[in-house]
Amino acid sequence: MRVLITGGAGFIGSHLADAYIERGDEVYIIDDLSTGSIENIKHLKAHPRFHYTIDSVHNAPIVAELVDQCDVVFHLAAAVGVRLIVESPVRTIETNVHGTEVVLAQANKKKKKVLIASTSEVYGLSADVPFREDGCLVLGATTKGRWSYACSKAIDEFLALAYWREKRLPTIIVRLFNTVGPRQTGQYGMVIPTFVKQALAGRPITVYGDGRQSRCFCHVSDVVGALMRLMEHPQAVGEVFNIGSNEEVTILELAERVRKLTGSPSEIVFVPYDEAYEQGFEDMPRRVPDISKINALVGFRPTKSLDEILQTVIDFYAGRTTAHGD
Repeated sequence: MRVLITGGAGFIGSHLADAYIERGDEVYIIDDLSTGSIENIKHLKAHPRFHYTIDSVHNAPIVAELVDQCDVVFHLAAAVGVRLIVESPVRTIETNVHGTEVVLAQANKKKKKVLIASTSEVYGLSADVPFREDGCLVLGATTKGRWSYACSKAIDEFLALAYWREKRLPTIIVRLFNTVGPRQTGQYGMVIPTFVKQALAGRPITVYGDGRQSRCFCHVSDVVGALMRLMEHPQAVGEVFNIGSNEEVTILELAERVRKLTGSPSEIVFVPYDEAYEQGFEDMPRRVPDISKINALVGFRPTKSLDEILQTVIDFYAGRTTAHGD
């Protein structure tokens, strides 16, 4: 199979590329390296079945050419991370909405199957936990910048489903819940790499708010397996799926686990949201997926516990520190 991955030099995209190359498929990626990194794919660059294009998904002629060469498309290119969303709202909205418009329009010309990566953020302030795919989305006020990301990804979902209903372009939507693992950067506010790097360096581990907000973390290898299985299942078309773990942990507990697993002397300090992001920042108190739908269709179940996930990230960053001598 020939696979196109937009955002293929990103954290999830590069692991997905690895999995398809390993399986014997041909992989094409496009990435503008705004949040992805050439470091993530350098081990693939010399591979005869791996092809990369450094460009934006906004470049319709380039996207059209790549779509023509491939059988299926994974659209992972997006503005990611709360910090980026708060600091660059225009870029967030334009990247997410216009990029998806271009990919869907080009894929539609040849009716190539597209999987769109959405986010658990779309559930917004909903208190109906665990979140089900058919549940209501409850977004905050438009004056709160952080909801622009959730709204832009919800528009992506509406657009992808409209292409399926109106134009019969086969589309699949996945809502990812805190995917983590090696290669993930803490640069844009991702909590686990941030905590791990702070702990390994003996710096204070910074917990935003009171630390009672809870999340569920899923290893990238489990997520990649789910994406591949959904892409191949005919009944996934036109549907929305949560992908994540349902092992819930508070952020304060997470900080304590990281400190323990690294044997770090770091103290845990609390940082108010207003200081971390922006005045009046709103966070989701709990973010837990109902994964019964994807489990019923493709048998998805997370295989790695939270401690195992944390250990993979600790090993990755400890190894990098040793390699770089810092």
